[in-house]
Amino acid sequence: MFEFIRTHQRLMQILLAVLILPSFVLFGNTDALRSIGKEAGIATVAGASITQGEFDQALREQLDRMRQMYGPQFDAKMLNTPEARQSILDELIARKAMAGEIAVKKLTISDATLQDNIAKMPGLVKDGRFDYDEYTRLLAQQGMTPAMFDQRLRQDMVLQQLLSPVQASAFVPKTVAERLSAINEQEREVQMLMLKPEEFATRVKVTDEMLKAYYEKNAAQFEIPEQISAEYVVLSNDVLAEQITVSDAEVQAYYESNKKSYTTEEQRRVSHILIGVGKEASAADKAKAKAKAADILAQVKKKPDDLAKLAKEYSDDPGSKEQGGDLEFLSRGNGLAPQFEEAAFKLKKDEISELVETEFGFHIIKVTAITPAGAKSLDDVKPQIMAEIKKQKAAKAYAEASDTFGNMLYEQADSLKPVAEKLKLKIQTVTGLTRNSKAGVPATVETNNSKFLKAIFSDDVVKKKHNTEAVEIAPNTRIAGRIIEYKAASKRPFEEVKAAIQAQVTATEAAALAEKEGIAKLAALKTADSTAGFTEAKVVSRLKNQDIPSLALVDLMRADTQKLPAFVGTHLGNAGYVIFRIGKVTAGTPDAARRASEAQQLTSMQSAQNLYSYIELLKQKAKVTVNKAAVTAPVTAAP
Repeated sequence: MFEFIRTHQRLMQILLAVLILPSFVLFGNTDALRSIGKEAGIATVAGASITQGEFDQALREQLDRMRQMYGPQFDAKMLNTPEARQSILDELIARKAMAGEIAVKKLTISDATLQDNIAKMPGLVKDGRFDYDEYTRLLAQQGMTPAMFDQRLRQDMVLQQLLSPVQASAFVPKTVAERLSAINEQEREVQMLMLKPEEFATRVKVTDEMLKAYYEKNAAQFEIPEQISAEYVVLSNDVLAEQITVSDAEVQAYYESNKKSYTTEEQRRVSHILIGVGKEASAADKAKAKAKAADILAQVKKKPDDLAKLAKEYSDDPGSKEQGGDLEFLSRGNGLAPQFEEAAFKLKKDEISELVETEFGFHIIKVTAITPAGAKSLDDVKPQIMAEIKKQKAAKAYAEASDTFGNMLYEQADSLKPVAEKLKLKIQTVTGLTRNSKAGVPATVETNNSKFLKAIFSDDVVKKKHNTEAVEIAPNTRIAGRIIEYKAASKRPFEEVKAAIQAQVTATEAAALAEKEGIAKLAALKTADSTAGFTEAKVVSRLKNQDIPSLALVDLMRADTQKLPAFVGTHLGNAGYVIFRIGKVTAGTPDAARRASEAQQLTSMQSAQNLYSYIELLKQKAKVTVNKAAVTAPVTAAP
């Protein structure tokens, strides 16, 4: 009644699902399916085209989602790969293939089934009847009509009709699940012998020939990328706002025009007890409810502090019952029944109302706190108003200055000074800028932008030292620059990096010696057991790896233990070589809860695999053809 989300959880879950349903939902719009043949396609699925328009729309929606996900770090280049674009096309193909299979199988959801599903949603049945008014009101709050919700729910149900049997077919035998759990639980008592590269460093002999060979073979490591020093100017709302002055008269006028924004309405914290009466209740039932409410009212008036206890015992409002009838703070016009609102705002603090009748039944109302209406003074909000006026003026100034900015950069291409003086912009400088400047590279936030970097490293700007074009790097933010100094890509001199190379070569050679020594020692241990040099024994399993490197743990846990002690070794790259001595193997301690969880995970994985295989089968059945060239065009991100 008063708290829809709490009392209509199932409906809210479905509403949220259909409202945030991504563009790659595997079900298409039937009108669109009928019309796609009229536009040139980039793929065909069961004779139906996927148009360039559909692909572009899906691509834009994916860009929007990624922009929201990554924020300022978003870069459209994430989708400028064949793999990313193929993934988008695969989603569209799957959608068409499944829609085609639904049509072939003639899967439908009858109106009766649909309505029955809606009618059974918890929280929408009052006095044994479906509350249609409540249903439509809740839909309206989400911007939907019953017809819109019916269509979305019908699509969801028919899709489940197609997919549910496939997902439900997943089955992992109990013996398999138990065997995998037992493998995870198995424990091995091990000792470890580590051969560290630094222990072999003194045995490494490094020659100049080895160092020079490494230098030539790994030239890319020592390359200094081309760099520039540049000057640049930024035109933005914020920059223009700094140039704007606001008079006291303007502040006063704005305050008077928007006074309501700085006023808070009176709020009241209200508790109530509801004795519900259905809309179709008989006169006798209504009289009975009123008598019950009157009896409770008498108890409340006798002991006002008992209202919360009585609300938990008698109230028919599920949204506030468990809170002792508390509805928290309310203001006028927040959707309360008119009779309820009128009564609540007439009461004094801690005063109890008489019975208040609304469409829901009879209420007993108590006001527990009052926050009076108030208004912020001009002095309190003056800084806020000045900032808002500057923002508005700056937006208008930006629209006027933007064309001037772009034109002057082109017309006077040899200098940023004219446009800076004209628009009162600050000329700034940046050094050490590369084509791929990122965080940590000496670059500003504005210049560390892929579109600006592309512009300033263009041939015309590099060779002729011209201004770049005006580059939009954010909404209402444009930047332009020109190169002051250019340094071509080069290679660090050998002598400059010789010490670093020597350290690297020494480490590599030492690791190789450690591995060679380890392999020899492992062979010897397999012939004659010894614990010399090994650590104390500890118990290891796949569930508790005791900080053993993952690469070594794999070898350790799959080592043959039919004959104990068993030995296994693993090369850890520049970290050295490790040998394990396995002295004992036990089954470990079974955990029923974990085993059940692992079995469920296996079933879920099998279900996902079944679903993937089924969709792939549908795509094969649909005889998909793809125009590869149409999927490889570069992506341009909207600003």
